[in-house]
Amino acid sequence: MLLDRHSNPLSGASAAARDLFDAGCEAFVTYSGDPVSLFDTAIAEAPGCAMAHLAKAWCFALATEPEAAAAARTMMDEVAGLVLDERAAGHMTALKATLAGEWTRAARFLELHSLRFPRDLTALQAGHLLDFLRADARSLRDRIARALPHWDGVPGRSFLLGMHAFGLEETGDHARAEEVGRAAVEADPRDCWAHHAVAHVMEMQCRPVEGLVWITGREAHWAAEENFLKVHNWWHLALCHIELDDPAAALALFDGPVGGGATAQDLVDAAALLWRLDLMGVDVGDRWSAVSDAWEVLADGRLYPFNDFHAAMAHLGAGRHDAVEAMLARMTGAGGCETGDWIGRFGRPLVEGFAAFRAGRHRDAANRLWSARHIVNAFGGSHAQRDVIDWTLTEAALRAGMVDMAEAMAAERLALRPHSPVNRSFQNRARMLPADA
Repeated sequence: MLLDRHSNPLSGASAAARDLFDAGCEAFVTYSGDPVSLFDTAIAEAPGCAMAHLAKAWCFALATEPEAAAAARTMMDEVAGLVLDERAAGHMTALKATLAGEWTRAARFLELHSLRFPRDLTALQAGHLLDFLRADARSLRDRIARALPHWDGVPGRSFLLGMHAFGLEETGDHARAEEVGRAAVEADPRDCWAHHAVAHVMEMQCRPVEGLVWITGREAHWAAEENFLKVHNWWHLALCHIELDDPAAALALFDGPVGGGATAQDLVDAAALLWRLDLMGVDVGDRWSAVSDAWEVLADGRLYPFNDFHAAMAHLGAGRHDAVEAMLARMTGAGGCETGDWIGRFGRPLVEGFAAFRAGRHRDAANRLWSARHIVNAFGGSHAQRDVIDWTLTEAALRAGMVDMAEAMAAERLALRPHSPVNRSFQNRARMLPADA
């Protein structure tokens, strides 16, 4: 049996298919190029190579888009007739759980799979992304820490360092995260995930000037058209401008690369940036409409509630209350799996809270968001991405004149980022409120 670049079994492959598979895996982990086309070519070369089919299915299953998930299910049907070795069978089990809406079960299975195959890069990448999508900071860190000793002297080790850096950042170990992330990009400048881990550190520590230097100084390595993370890294640059009280520069980035994305991940960034600017009193004009339109086929109220409430932001900004009501109706019918539980416990209340805020029912919004905001360790990306919830909650409390809550939220935010002008503004405004009625 042939082995892949990292000495894992690759049953059913030819030498040419193996090389294409390895190239696809590297494109997948670097978020660059076209891994799907590489896997397709590998499949054409060796139709019985199950891992090529399964790696391609992961690209679609992790996209958090309804049509992509449907495509991944079709790919799984194509694999059903193939003979699977132990490695491929492990991926098959994890993919089935993911597509059934049981993301934690899938992530846990991949943890065990990686004990057996610690140099299976696709399994580590898929597991890491499941940890990210579930906001499971400990797993983001520890899944990779367990595998790292097996990668000494192995090509591609720096990609694991980049993943580990992000896990360290999300668990609050900012100094080590920055050190490891910088080491990863020094070893391979293409590692835009490691680059973005360092950008997260600078965001969490409120170092916007350094963030601007870091992000713009490495632009050549992450801003290429084929880079899947380019919009997200531009979004990080916009956050730096917001902390430097330069919303005009952030809006210019929306009008440039941030607002031009087409994937669900891109639209999360676009909606979140416009919402922050709107909260700051910036007139964003009719920019909401295009974002709202783009969300129509990418958020269905069933697949991934983190996308859904960002879609709701765009619909609310565009004045499309009918789209929000339709989403809430679809959310009401969700259930029977882990993602359905997320929708009922968190997703729907978040959409309702943002809708109340946009309608000027600020006390109602604050009360709804107070409970719904605790999505960490369930779903919902990074600390930086989830901050839009707490920002909206704090603004709702201020606008409602809820002194106790406004002061408490300002104190909570300042404890994490004491030098943030945004957070200091919250504190100053809370102190100026009249006593709660």
